[in-house]
Amino acid sequence: MRKRLLFCALVLLAGFSSRAQQLVYRPLNPAFGGNTFNYQWMLSGATAQDTYKDPASQTTGQGGSLGRQSTTPLEDFSTNLQRQILNRISRDLLDSQFGENGLQEGTFQYGDLQVTVSNAAEGVLIRIVDGSGGETTITVPYF
Repeated sequence: MRKRLLFCALVLLAGFSSRAQQLVYRPLNPAFGGNTFNYQWMLSGATAQDTYKDPASQTTGQGGSLGRQSTTPLEDFSTNLQRQILNRISRDLLDSQFGENGLQEGTFQYGDLQVTVSNAAEGVLIRIVDGSGGETTITVPYF
């Protein structure tokens, strides 16, 4: 009887030892060798737990949002008016250049903006130069 009991105990112990596995440490943080796909998950978790708000980034104006400088209603009006004027100029330019007569090449002056429209091998080139030296080139490819 003892031999049977000893044999069963050995079989049970052998079964437990066969299920053991090696423990391997894998860091989660990408800064310490972890998977780079964990970065967004860890950043969103840290941002959600952050209770400190930078006093310099908060606005005191009406309807302002965090992280944006407060502006006066007059500055907002001026910015809005500039956007509407530039929108109107771009609509007029597109209507005159790409209207019923097709593309009309040329250089146009709108205040400080100089707009040059020309044909090129890769498509229609629109070059915009402002008075402060900034330049933008837009290529509209042929279809």
